[in-house]
Amino acid sequence: MNNEVKEFTVKNTLPTSAIGKEVSNGNPLVSHKFGADPYALVFENRVYLYMTADQLEYDGEGNVVDNTYGSINKLSVISSADLMNWTDHGFIHAAGPDGAAKWAMQSWAPAVTHKKINGEDKFFLYFANNASGIGVLTSDSPLGPWVDPIGRALIDRTDKEAEGVTWLFDPAVLVDDDGKGYLYYGGGVPDGQDEMPNTSRVIELGEDMISLVGDPAIIPAPFMFENAGINRLNGKYYYTYCSNFFNGDRPEGSPPAGEIAYMVSDTPMGPWRYMGTILKNPGHFFGIGGNNHHVIFEFHNQLYIAYHAQTLAKSMNIANGYRSTHLNYVYINEDGTIEEIVADYKGVSQIHALNPYKRVEAETIGWQAGVTTEPLSPNEMAMNSLANRVLSELHDGDWGAISQVDFGSDGARNFKVSVLPGTVEGYIELRLNSPEGVLIGQLVIPAQGDSQLNGYVEFAQTVTDAIGTQDLYLVFKGATDRELFKIDYWRFEK
Repeated sequence: MNNEVKEFTVKNTLPTSAIGKEVSNGNPLVSHKFGADPYALVFENRVYLYMTADQLEYDGEGNVVDNTYGSINKLSVISSADLMNWTDHGFIHAAGPDGAAKWAMQSWAPAVTHKKINGEDKFFLYFANNASGIGVLTSDSPLGPWVDPIGRALIDRTDKEAEGVTWLFDPAVLVDDDGKGYLYYGGGVPDGQDEMPNTSRVIELGEDMISLVGDPAIIPAPFMFENAGINRLNGKYYYTYCSNFFNGDRPEGSPPAGEIAYMVSDTPMGPWRYMGTILKNPGHFFGIGGNNHHVIFEFHNQLYIAYHAQTLAKSMNIANGYRSTHLNYVYINEDGTIEEIVADYKGVSQIHALNPYKRVEAETIGWQAGVTTEPLSPNEMAMNSLANRVLSELHDGDWGAISQVDFGSDGARNFKVSVLPGTVEGYIELRLNSPEGVLIGQLVIPAQGDSQLNGYVEFAQTVTDAIGTQDLYLVFKGATDRELFKIDYWRFEK
């Protein structure tokens, strides 16, 4: 369908303001939902981030209360090819009666890896059932469907692998160059053992990645608290963790409270040498503290650290333990030490511009104001697969933006978008570089009743002045008290 630009017949309100992730900033990565305890998987030129799915909790009067973590049984997943525009893949229903692992009550702090077994790609997701066990899910894709291959915890509180571990959680996983896998886990502080809790472990995984080999080894991490991390860098093994919050005297050279510290070894199971700290507590950078959780990964020959902070919650005035994921750079010195990391709202640079001439999922967002996403298919939970999602809750003045869209020197002439019309007529304004920037096209989305439309329909609109690399804004207009429509995908034509 083709629509011509026409004057609005509804109130032309000012665009909604962005909250949390402000325009031009990269952090937090997304602002329409929370996501904590990030873990990264790099596969086929995309970074997938798997996170604890923090969700707001309320009291009987509807007030937001502190995050208890007790009701979290899903994992949140986003991905990006450019590290600025992130696609929301929704949630993995990991635990609970509707989850893949029905024996588990919660799903916290995932760790994900990829390994070829018998020539086929296999994906393994390890998660914490609160602090009482480590579960494992498997898939043939980074996006599922996910299944529980063993029907129980990989490591349970009653197993010998849990002896001496206060908190049986926060896994990390490494597949070494020889194909052997290793699982890192544990945390907590026994009474009187703040300086050397000895609650962190590493154990070899079986060839199938869902069984254990031998006995675990203790990682003697000073002032250990939680959050295992593991990387093989320049032939050395780097174990990273969050230090505890002991407020007494610490020996010189010990990690301060709530910081990311690291140790180095020549083998994946130790012995380990303590090196120092690399990332201060989020409170140092953002004015609001809390626990500190991270993962280090390599993408296009650059090291990054993903970590969480309560920046989105702070901007919403609900800083009650609800966390969001951020990205910053990591640099290794010639002597193998890690430079201290500076966390900030700016984040990292976009790796490359986005190609608008391929299908772009509408749930791919650089910045946004007032929008969210939901599953295209209502049976996402039953499939336990990260099904396609759509951009939703689109009201008058809301908008979504994509950073650095490369229209090329010849520019675009046409825009196509798949939309589920609502019960009232709405509009999509295509603007450059701001919600009130140059208008390159305007689509009219008729109401379902007026057009007798059924399901998602692809609309088309000619555009002008879409040349070069620009930020693209989709601004939504219509009746102020109604959800206007939902968007599945869009693309431009040259």
